[in-house]
Order: sequence, then structure tokens, then C-alpha cells
Amino acid sequence: MQRRGISGSDEPAFAKIGATRYDLRDPYHLALTIGWGWFLAGVAGLYVGINLIFAVVYFLAPGSVANAQPGSLLDPFFFSIETFATVGYGEMYPANAYSHAVAGVEIVVGMAFTAIVTGLTFVRFSKPRAKVLYADQPVVAQLDGRPTLMIRFANGRMNVLSDASIRLSALVRSVSEEGHVFNRAVDLNLTNSRMAIFAMTMTIIHVLDEQSPLHGLTSQQMIDQGVRLFLTLEIHDPALGVMVRDLHYYRADQIAFGRRYADAVSRDDQGRTLADLRRISLTEPDLPKTQ
Repeated sequence: MQRRGISGSDEPAFAKIGATRYDLRDPYHLALTIGWGWFLAGVAGLYVGINLIFAVVYFLAPGSVANAQPGSLLDPFFFSIETFATVGYGEMYPANAYSHAVAGVEIVVGMAFTAIVTGLTFVRFSKPRAKVLYADQPVVAQLDGRPTLMIRFANGRMNVLSDASIRLSALVRSVSEEGHVFNRAVDLNLTNSRMAIFAMTMTIIHVLDEQSPLHGLTSQQMIDQGVRLFLTLEIHDPALGVMVRDLHYYRADQIAFGRRYADAVSRDDQGRTLADLRRISLTEPDLPKTQ
């Protein structure tokens, strides 16, 4: 089972005009939200760029770096790398007061760069993440004679999680008494919004009765109204000793009416309870069980 992340589909949950995904005025948020590939590429680009700038500064003053080849930018560049990393010098070293001053500034910049990159890398590694696997589709099936919306998810880690708290919200379209149409987010009541032990799988249940904002809506009506379901989880991970949080969303056209989840939990030959996470999204027609 491949987890799709926060959006729950290949399309974004929302689109905004006048907002940018990445804001260069907030480099800390940018460094923590971009992918690892872009982060490493950015660090490498800054590293090369800063050293290239200092190399040009040395290059503009011929003779400032001892034993550097005249007219060569490559030697000042490697000299800059050695200075930037404070690793000491080989055959090249500052030859006059100008290069000593520039090297002093570069050493300070290098230490600051190392400290910042180390801190950002640590924060990216240390952020606790929930490994939760979600069913590809919510289902609407009969449960105790009532239409019921159900969503199944599973603990993707080997260790047992605890104190799971779940909230399910829906983005629905409403019309005011004045005839104005607007979208609002409403909480959907769950019969099982908390779980003391989250070891294998869990299926949350929302009854589509008269109190439900989704009561009476067909699949097509949900699609026409642009209904979105948002599932938020807060779970304690004993291995990390912290609360981890996750968010997943579904579009209306992903909701499967008239189907229910097939069994994913069974017992093996040794009598142990066995959860097959490969069946987390498997559904079957909503038919009464035959005796």
C-alpha cells in the first residue's frame, strides 16, 4: 500500500489565487516544506554560490592568495572552499592584509552556514511523522439498518500506537436565507472518535441520519456540491514519546456507495490476530451476510 500523503489524491485539495506555495521571505518554512531533493540541491547550490562569490573577490586582487596560478579562478575557488570549511591551508594561504580580511569574513560566514544547515537538517529528520495507511475510498453501507459512512485506516508501523483521537470534517455547500451560497466546514459525529490502542486497523463510523450534514445526499449530489472529507488524526507514538498528527482528505467522487470494506483482520495458524494491510482498500458489495 502506497501512502499518498496529505492530499489523498493526485490533485490538490484546494487552489488559491494570490498565494504562493513557497515564500522566499520565509526561508525557514521553505526549507522545512520542500522535498529532500530540492533541499539538498538548494544547500549544494548555496555552498557553491557562496564559495564562487568569495573566489571572485580573491580573484579581483591578484597576488592575494599565495601560490595560486595567475589568471586562474579555479585556485581561488578551492582556496575559498578550504577557508569556508576552516580546514586549514595547503600550498595556498592568505598573502596580504586584504586576503586575511576576506578570509576572516568567509570563516564567519562558513561557520554560520554550517550551523544553519545542521539545524535545518536535524529539524527535518526529527519531525515525528505518523505512518498511517488509508483506504483509497470511503464507503457508504448499511449498518444496523442505517446508511453509514465508513473510512478505514491502519497503523503502518510495527509498534503499537496509543491514545488515538480522530476527527472527521466535511466541506459542504450551504445557502443562506438571503440566497447566498457559501462553503463551510462542519464536523461529522463519529461513533468511535477515540481509541486507546491503535495496533492494526480502525474503521471510523458516521451515521447518515437526520442530524448529519450529509443526510439524504446521493453520490452525484455530493459531487455536484463539491463535498470534501477531511480526516485528522492525533496519535501517541510510545517509541518516540510524542504525539504525531496526520491529515488525509477525500473527494466526493471517491466515496463508494453500496459497498463495504472486505475483512482485513484474521487469525493465523498460531492463533495470533493477523492484519493484512494489503487489503486495507479492498471493498465488496454491500449485501446481507447469509447464514
